[in-house]
Amino acid sequence: MERILQKPRVSKATTKRLSLYLHCLKGLEKNGITRIKSSELSKMTQVGSATIRRDFSHFGELGRSGYGYDVSDLIKVFSDVLETKEEKRIALIGCGNLGQALLNNNFRRNENLNIVCAFDNDPEKIGKEICGYHVYSIEDMTAILAKEKITVVISTVPSQNAQTAIDQVVANGITAILNFAPDPLKVPDNVHVHYIDLTSELQTLIYFDGQ
Repeated sequence: MERILQKPRVSKATTKRLSLYLHCLKGLEKNGITRIKSSELSKMTQVGSATIRRDFSHFGELGRSGYGYDVSDLIKVFSDVLETKEEKRIALIGCGNLGQALLNNNFRRNENLNIVCAFDNDPEKIGKEICGYHVYSIEDMTAILAKEKITVVISTVPSQNAQTAIDQVVANGITAILNFAPDPLKVPDNVHVHYIDLTSELQTLIYFDGQ
């Protein structure tokens, strides 16, 4: 199989699907399945076969006609593309129920992704320890982001307060933000925001489940 020498430029939608493919492929490998066709992966992911083949084409000749794709080869390629090889130090803003769930999990499946500090504006939480993390005031963000060498921020702040929090994040030079509030944020062109809307994701799941 032709190996890719560098990461190709792909769209955000394709990158999101790669993560889905990788998750499914790791499940297949765990169950002893060594190869798969695009039509079979399509049934697992609810992504069309043509879209899967187009996504895969960004990374060279990954499969063979009539044979399909080698599961271990796909895992290797997509892991190289998606999984960071250096530590990414992450700050969490918003220590409500969702934020606490993220702190508890802290990306156990990837040792290079680490939440190292947490912020909130609730006086009942500031200065206390939640899920093993000291909770800082958002007013202390500038000093703590610099001290902890933060490169990525996750925000679970509700939509009505999200823009204010993200403005402060951007002012501190952070350009990678994962936002759990669905409303679009105003950020400079060099700042990358990925939105996760749990309601939309659930509605999509229910739609496909009814097909």
